Amino acid sequence: MEQKADNNFGYSDTVMDHFSNPRNVLKVAEEEYEASGVGMVGNPTCGDMMKIWIKVDKGEKISDLKWKTFGCASAIGSTSMMSEMVTENGGMKVDEALKLKPQDIMDRLGGLPSIKIHCSVLGDKALRAAIHDYYKKTGREDLIDEKKAVLVCECLNVTDKEIEEEVLEGVSDFETLQERTKISTGCGKCKEHATELFEGYRAKYFG
Repeated sequence: MEQKADNNFGYSDTVMDHFSNPRNVLKVAEEEYEASGVGMVGNPTCGDMMKIWIKVDKGEKISDLKWKTFGCASAIGSTSMMSEMVTENGGMKVDEALKLKPQDIMDRLGGLPSIKIHCSVLGDKALRAAIHDYYKKTGREDLIDEKKAVLVCECLNVTDKEIEEEVLEGVSDFETLQERTKISTGCGKCKEHATELFEGYRAKYFG
């Protein structure tokens, strides 16, 4: 792992390289790019938005990936790196790209400041959305893994989906999860199950 330079605000040299010279940014008009799938997450009015376009070849490999974002160095650097990882060596198979984790991208970048981890998942979320869009366009909605939210904390009405989203936003300990969602602060009966879910999502995305 690379040493982080103080003058880079805690970012590795690799992150700064991808931030200063981002790879695979969409440079043509959106309507001119013939994408197999398009995914967008976030809201530009809130300051964080990511849009990704993918091209899938006959062998189910992602042959090209373009992106645009309104985001910080973490969002730009991590998405630039992800675009290289997905398309290098002829491109990842679509199902393999779905298994790509934010931690895999951060490892290639040489790490990210802990307070910026939530920014780095924008690209990952948008890629998944683009692949799901591709599945819909090719009549394979059955391949989309979209589970219905399950209620975990009845007292505070917190679902497993909310726990997962908090993990993807960078929450790294259960106490912070409680502060943000109030989960298990009522009767407390759900705490053991909630903790297991939380740790499971941490392992899934960052383990």
